[in-house]
Amino acid sequence: MNTEEHAKKIREDIVKMVTAAKSGHPGGSLSATDILSVLYFEYMDINEENAGSTKRDRFVLSKGHASPVLYAVLKEKGILKEDINTFRQINSKLQGHPNMNYVKGVDMSTGSLGQGISAAVGMAIANKVEKNDHRVYALLGDGECEEGQVWEAAMAAAHFQLDNLCAFVDFNGLQIDGDIHQVMDPTPIDKKFEAFRWHVIMIDGHNYAEIRKALDEAKTIKGKPTMIVAKTIKGKGVSFMENKAAWHGVAPTEEECIAAVKEIREG
Repeated sequence: MNTEEHAKKIREDIVKMVTAAKSGHPGGSLSATDILSVLYFEYMDINEENAGSTKRDRFVLSKGHASPVLYAVLKEKGILKEDINTFRQINSKLQGHPNMNYVKGVDMSTGSLGQGISAAVGMAIANKVEKNDHRVYALLGDGECEEGQVWEAAMAAAHFQLDNLCAFVDFNGLQIDGDIHQVMDPTPIDKKFEAFRWHVIMIDGHNYAEIRKALDEAKTIKGKPTMIVAKTIKGKGVSFMENKAAWHGVAPTEEECIAAVKEIREG
């Protein structure tokens, strides 16, 4: 199965688990699916056997509300064994925000925006100290970049020359309250990270060739961290969800789920 086919399965599982829970965040999970699919199926060396180890590449979902995409990816990798249809149920390990104490393969418990990228910076520093050559990856939301803690972490990452850290901004332009430019405009995100002395790459976050090229380029950068600003579409893959802020944190109905899965499979 190629990466694009894995991504279809992941999108299908995102829609199904949020529908079953009757709550969750489908829009930003679907926008990040292609990025995580390339990372987990082509670049990161994580598998079922080493999922509990730090001696591998690690990933931090800084926008922790997009947990459905992480759970779906871990399921598709064969690491997650829990039934995804228990997502957000009271006794389920699959909480609305990922918890590293409960779910194998989750590298950091996240939810409070800004803290995930801070933790990723700490992991990258630890790898340098321990001479662990594995890389640390992270994914932030564009709305998350309104948090001051993001910029403290960015400053530290550059200060400590963390060339083993590669982060993405899922730049879909929408957050829970609407257009990011109207809520609290964090743009230009690329220029801000450049000012904080990161190597910055701009890509289409749904173009697999561009994602691969950016990840390859990041590996060549020495002395500074890399930020890949990925222009994406909220709700990507489900036409009635695409570019609609309302789907940030709303579950589909059963009928909408059937229609969405059909579209994903045929897309």
